[in-house]
Amino acid sequence: MDHSTLAAQLFLDGCSCSQAVMAAFCDLTGMDRSTALRLSAPFGGGIGRMREVCGAVSGMMMVVGLLYGFEPSEGSTAKSAHYHLVQELAEQFRQQAGSIICREILKNPPADPNPSPRTAEYYANRPCARMVMLAAEILDRYIAEHPVEDLA
Repeated sequence: MDHSTLAAQLFLDGCSCSQAVMAAFCDLTGMDRSTALRLSAPFGGGIGRMREVCGAVSGMMMVVGLLYGFEPSEGSTAKSAHYHLVQELAEQFRQQAGSIICREILKNPPADPNPSPRTAEYYANRPCARMVMLAAEILDRYIAEHPVEDLA
């Protein structure tokens, strides 16, 4: 499945950036779409439109946690390995997008609690659909190299 195209379509259909990435991977996470959308809802717009960590990155990391996460009983080695993976994927996103921070990607708009109308002008000025595609592409590459079945 092409998760990047699905993530972009979900975004264009009204999902936030975080929701689009998280929901695009429901086929692999086993999470139902409604739960995925609700869980990832707070992270859109750089966490509630505060323009902090890009929602596409947050969505990507939620999927990483579901597929490759650890439990405390697995110990500090598992925790360190997982945090290394998170940092590696974030760096891949940063290298291609220029930042993992929403306001930097969007060229410094202020925090805004009110959603912008999804108009042609909105899409012309926002790289968000590209960012959700990028996050999904990074995840797809990683998953292809580290199949989830290998985790058992």
